[in-house]
Amino acid sequence: MNLTIFGGSKKQRMLSTLIIDDEPHVRETLRHLLDKFCPEVKLVGEAGSVAGGAREIREKVPDLVLLDIRMDDGTGFDLLEKFEHIGFKIIFITAWEKYAIQAFGFSAVDYILKPVNPEKLAEAVKRAGQQVQSSFNTQLSALQENMKTPEREKRKLVLKTFDKVYLLEVKDLIYCSSDCNYTVFTTIDDEKITVSKLLKDYDELLADSGFFRVHRSSLINLKHIRRFEKQDGGYVVMSNGDKIAASSRGRERLMELFDEIAGG
Repeated sequence: MNLTIFGGSKKQRMLSTLIIDDEPHVRETLRHLLDKFCPEVKLVGEAGSVAGGAREIREKVPDLVLLDIRMDDGTGFDLLEKFEHIGFKIIFITAWEKYAIQAFGFSAVDYILKPVNPEKLAEAVKRAGQQVQSSFNTQLSALQENMKTPEREKRKLVLKTFDKVYLLEVKDLIYCSSDCNYTVFTTIDDEKITVSKLLKDYDELLADSGFFRVHRSSLINLKHIRRFEKQDGGYVVMSNGDKIAASSRGRERLMELFDEIAGG
């Protein structure tokens, strides 16, 4: 399944912005950083709780919300569920939590770790100002689903091309390969999706979801392996019939993996 959304670039404008975080010193830091590094931002209010944040959003109708994930009276996601329609962009502010960070990575939604890095904040704000709202809502929907989905293969991965946003279940990805500074994904529908990210960015992200680095230029979904051929230096035949070359190290690791599966 994939959802495609068309959209072009938007002219940068002032972003009415809310800060919602239950730590006063974090709100103070964000105020200072926004004032110093984000000239496109107009701060219109702040709140220290889920309830207060919901009130501020309804009253101020912001373009952008800097939203803490965990607060005393609930989570940022609890706050979002109070709204039938999300008409604003969000940059999540969070402490290091591996599962949450993976969910953000899959969904391509911006987040900033505490303590807040000024450069990362400025970059995230700039992206928010340029992003189409419908595109953001697709990514947010994927994030909310991924946060509720413990099964790794059922997670949804957002892939953004120049003019489209794809929402794909991880199990529907057969393999991805490197093409200079781009990564090309092949799906079960034999669709090729090219994104402007390096393969190494997806290596760590997909490692826990059954993907294997069989070659420096190829990352394969283990569930889609049909067979391994030892001829011609060794290659993997995938479920769609494509042949993926294996490096000597990749071949060794793959054989070890097959032995573990057979022995288990």
